[in-house]
Amino acid sequence: MIRKDVAVLGAGIVGVAAALQLQSRGRNVALIDRRGAGEETSFGNAGIIERASIFPYLFPRDWIKLAVYAVNGLNEARYNWRDLPGFAPFLWRYFLESAPRRALDHALSIRPLIEACLDEHEKLMAQANMLPLLRKTGWLKLFRDPRSFEEGRAAAEAIKPFGLHVDFLDAAALRDIEPSLREGIGAVHYLDPASLSDPQALTLGYLKLFEARGGRFLTGDAATLLPCAQGFGVETAEGPLLAREAVLCLGPWSDLALARLGYQNIPFAVKRGYHRHFSTQDGASLGRPVLDTDRGYLLAPMTRGKIRLTTGAEFARRDSAPDYSQIEQSEIYARKLFPLGERIEEKPWMGRRPCLPDMLPVLGEAPRHKGLWFNFGHQHHGLTLAAVCGRLLAEMMANETPFADPTPFSIERFG
Repeated sequence: MIRKDVAVLGAGIVGVAAALQLQSRGRNVALIDRRGAGEETSFGNAGIIERASIFPYLFPRDWIKLAVYAVNGLNEARYNWRDLPGFAPFLWRYFLESAPRRALDHALSIRPLIEACLDEHEKLMAQANMLPLLRKTGWLKLFRDPRSFEEGRAAAEAIKPFGLHVDFLDAAALRDIEPSLREGIGAVHYLDPASLSDPQALTLGYLKLFEARGGRFLTGDAATLLPCAQGFGVETAEGPLLAREAVLCLGPWSDLALARLGYQNIPFAVKRGYHRHFSTQDGASLGRPVLDTDRGYLLAPMTRGKIRLTTGAEFARRDSAPDYSQIEQSEIYARKLFPLGERIEEKPWMGRRPCLPDMLPVLGEAPRHKGLWFNFGHQHHGLTLAAVCGRLLAEMMANETPFADPTPFSIERFG
């Protein structure tokens, strides 16, 4: 029998960062996953620590744009007609939660976490010797259309009262900082965020630090988690584990664990996304991630000269077969913007983002299971929020005064 203070289930960036934060408060922690660390959702993202994302991704309220979405007319978001009935209740709740007053409330709730997200990562990165992965060059939101550029400027102005910094670039200034870009009438340069040259390497670096400090990474399935008199039991490849407390960091599979434990009617959904890596032509390079706003994809520089092309959101069942049409269309657009070279992978990678309709994570103690804690639902910002949510969770579990109010993130907000 393996005995630990805490079992953290899920070894993506959220789970590994939480395990480190708990370990720093003297907890003896086991990290459990059915696969290797960072091999699911954390493997594929734009690598942005989004220090400027005070306002969540909101459901559009422009009825003309919604009509275009309805016929899959925009590359930034797609859905599968067959899966729509299962998504409809979530989409309606998402629409309601995106109303201006509610969106502002959600922004004020998440603000302390966004403000501390980069600082908390930098602390852990310094301890893990991972700071060379970090680029403090911000990211670009590129525009092709004057109307969308004005909307982008207005959205950027709205975050300035939160102490954030942006630059507005015309076409010439855009070429000055990213000379390899071939198109775009201008861009918003978000200066406060940072980005990573290899997101999975960060997860693995955190794991190495966790193990160097005495933590154990075990192969096991969260489906075997059972409450018991002494805490929680989990079956692992190394034998049964017993922990006084357990933390669920299961990302897009969180709803399955919740259902087994009796937590029903949580408005949980999955947005899927794709990426593919490319070489570059003619010595082209990028100094920071670039979002092609009007075409709905993002290019991010990664290690060894690679460019990662990432898509927007696809609404489909978690385990439906991949549909590569979105990334194939994105590649057509991207090759006009930037001199992409050969495809590096034979097939694109597909991942899943765990989402809740208010675009806030679930973070805190389970109401019906003493010693069970939740840390999931970070939507597009699992990387961004991993270290800071780990800190807030660890403070609550250690009975410290939390640095931010955790109430808005309680699972009890869903009844």
